[in-house]
Amino acid sequence: MNGPVIHDAQTLPVNDNVNPYAFSVDLNGQWFLQKGKMVAYFGQIAFHGIGHGPLDRIIQASFHSPLHAQDWVVAEGHGRMVLADRAFDVNSYDLEEGNLTVRSGNLLAFEPSLALKQSIIPGFVTLIGTGKFVAASNGPVVFAEPPIRVDPQALVGWADCPSPCHHYDHQYMRGVLGGVRMLTGFGGASGEEHQFEFVGAGTVLLQSSERLMEERPTGTPPDEAGVPQGGTPSTTANQPSTPRLPGQLGDLQRRFGL
Repeated sequence: MNGPVIHDAQTLPVNDNVNPYAFSVDLNGQWFLQKGKMVAYFGQIAFHGIGHGPLDRIIQASFHSPLHAQDWVVAEGHGRMVLADRAFDVNSYDLEEGNLTVRSGNLLAFEPSLALKQSIIPGFVTLIGTGKFVAASNGPVVFAEPPIRVDPQALVGWADCPSPCHHYDHQYMRGVLGGVRMLTGFGGASGEEHQFEFVGAGTVLLQSSERLMEERPTGTPPDEAGVPQGGTPSTTANQPSTPRLPGQLGDLQRRFGL
């Protein structure tokens, strides 16, 4: 019976998956990295906060999403970083003069040759240019061409096609109760009643699950056994966050990334 594969700085893959749930970045310069997604590294690597480090020039050129700035750092140096996110599927993708919009919580890291911008769709960001990025998904990713209608909870992103519009099933729209559901979200949360509709040329990325990857605050260590200072807020945790509505209204708010 074969034992586990034991890696070192030389045997880790070069910009490739270690397994379906972890990715190895061969760092020789800088990468943008979402906080909490680096699980280990070899080499000499420093991490600089967005707006707080000495890399203003690269940040000015490549990072244009102030709403997400506190959740990202710049990794700088030489070595190998292992990225992962709670055992979700992790893969890398290459853009070539492309335009890809992705759910902000699914994006783990990207090269500075790509520019990250704020999407007009709440909860999403857009990558523009040529380069590599790493993203996670709840299950393997399915690639589809428009025209297509997608359950919002299964949507990971879309490339080189117009932003989606909302589509509601006819029965969902009928009567007074349909109007109440449309305004409040009560009783109408499935993809069979409401979808995102894509038209035109391009590619739509879907995860093979209707369960969103829940975003975890990056400023507070999880309150779990074995985690030092678990549950103790750090300085970044004191920054204001978007208030959440109670009950189903909060679920609807979270569903659209508000």
